[in-house]
Amino acid sequence: MRKVAIALFALVLGAQFIRFDHPVSQDGREPAAPSEVDATLRGACYDCHSNHPRWPWYAHLAPVSWLLQRDLENGRRRLNFSEWDAYVSDPETVRHKLEEIRTAMVRLEMPPWSYRLLHPEARLTSAQRDLLIRWTETTDDHPQPSP
Repeated sequence: MRKVAIALFALVLGAQFIRFDHPVSQDGREPAAPSEVDATLRGACYDCHSNHPRWPWYAHLAPVSWLLQRDLENGRRRLNFSEWDAYVSDPETVRHKLEEIRTAMVRLEMPPWSYRLLHPEARLTSAQRDLLIRWTETTDDHPQPSP
């Protein structure tokens, strides 16, 4: 039993040397949202859907860091608020992203339960969900290309 514990400890220790960089990438224009909407998006969405996540202490410990990195990459692939203007080449893409946000709010799919478990500040109230739903339905934020 002692050899198993030592081997497991060595494995966990060795895993700490497999790290991911947390690069800061160039940002485009973020959505033009009212301050209350912006604060709600930043508090509940930006850790997975922007280039500015807040990395908790456990984000530097393998294998948890690997899972968080995977979740972040998947979240950014689906929607990245820091690169909102990248959707400008197709105005239909902006409408589609807004519809996905709306649907996720209506179905209570976002933020995921696992995220809310460790981040109580991301637990959206009904009023916050309604605010985001109204924003997605009424915003005219269709970014224009930068010169």
